[in-house]
Amino acid sequence: MQAPTAPLFQRALLTNDDGVDAPGMAALLEAVTPLAREVWVVAPEHDQSGVSRALSLHGPLRVLERGPHRFAVTGTPSDCVIIGLSHILKDNPPDIVFSGINRGANLGEEVGYSGTVSAALMARMCGVPAYAISQAWRDRNNVRWHTAISGLDAIVRRFGAAPASVLNVNFPDVEPAEIAGVSVTRQAEPGSMVMGVESREDTRGFPYHWLSIRRHPGQGADDTDIGALRRKEISVTPIGFDMTDHAMLKALRG
Repeated sequence: MQAPTAPLFQRALLTNDDGVDAPGMAALLEAVTPLAREVWVVAPEHDQSGVSRALSLHGPLRVLERGPHRFAVTGTPSDCVIIGLSHILKDNPPDIVFSGINRGANLGEEVGYSGTVSAALMARMCGVPAYAISQAWRDRNNVRWHTAISGLDAIVRRFGAAPASVLNVNFPDVEPAEIAGVSVTRQAEPGSMVMGVESREDTRGFPYHWLSIRRHPGQGADDTDIGALRRKEISVTPIGFDMTDHAMLKALRG
């Protein structure tokens, strides 16, 4: 029998954007437990998908203890990271932050409004290395959480306990035995997105509105995150804070 591998971290902080009780958080906890001696969860009380890097600057935040080393925050994913690092774990900071496991891939331009990725970026901004983890799916009610759970340990041990930038990791929607490899990728070029508003009336006759989004992802070149998942590979994309359009910068300077 193979001996269990030693933990890489003394303390890991887990967060997400789907909410503290989301199945992806349970999956992340299972995946990270072998990697750290202490695992702490500080995550939004409710689903905060799509909030990007929003901070709650105009109202108070409440921290609700849900159990040992487990807290829910009435705020955004970035709020949770700040609360975790600057309040709950202020005197015993974590070595690493893991954000996820997101229900659905975070690829291409969608990275820009992902709460999962933004929480990892906030950790990096605060000086703590971070991974953003997502599991692709075709059937929302049949997410292969076990694929990400089984593969995360090897990814973290391969790419390091303190990556120089946030690593955005996407697992393909296949069984673990079907994974074809790991690719270090770049973000795919933007596809198209149609935004709309659906207007309705409540039971008292007052109007309310739902935003609607229809995504049309780009094809994704072979060296992109989309290309990797198309080949049934795990995509690992280093991301940072530089939003400069370098092609346009070059053109304007010319």
